[in-house]
Amino acid sequence: MDDWRTDRIRSALRGRNPTVLARLSSGFAVIGDTQFLPGYCLLLSDDPTADRLADLPRAKRLAFLADMDLIGEAVQAVCARHDPAFRRVNYSVLGNLDPILHAHIHPRYDWEPAPLLRGPVSHYPPETARAVPLGPAHDPLRADLTAEILRLSADYDEPARIPEDFPGL
Repeated sequence: MDDWRTDRIRSALRGRNPTVLARLSSGFAVIGDTQFLPGYCLLLSDDPTADRLADLPRAKRLAFLADMDLIGEAVQAVCARHDPAFRRVNYSVLGNLDPILHAHIHPRYDWEPAPLLRGPVSHYPPETARAVPLGPAHDPLRADLTAEILRLSADYDEPARIPEDFPGL
């Protein structure tokens, strides 16, 4: 079986990406492979040919940004409930490493080291991220994020859903 990490979007489309939280109108809400900032999520475009936001037609771009906002609102609500030191949410659409359209949604906390708290998450050393891989300990956070995304999107024209063939972790 192919490793889902080599093609995250197509594996999500096939129901084989275990990080998927919900299917949104423009793509997939996923929990990050690393959780050194608990609640870190991403939005993966459902268009595997899109390399940047400008590759999408305007309506799909706006849907992508709205879905990014929805995930951010869910991350904010859930992380504030899970940790009183929750501070804010940072959003980024970079595309410098992976040639697929995706957005990062990072919760930020007051307990972060002072030199890193005020800068972008990219200033963290790579070994910090690798030190907290996604695993069973994150299942309650994952479940809460999924529930909140579904709740927030309930009134949308195209509400979020959990894919029928969702593999889970």
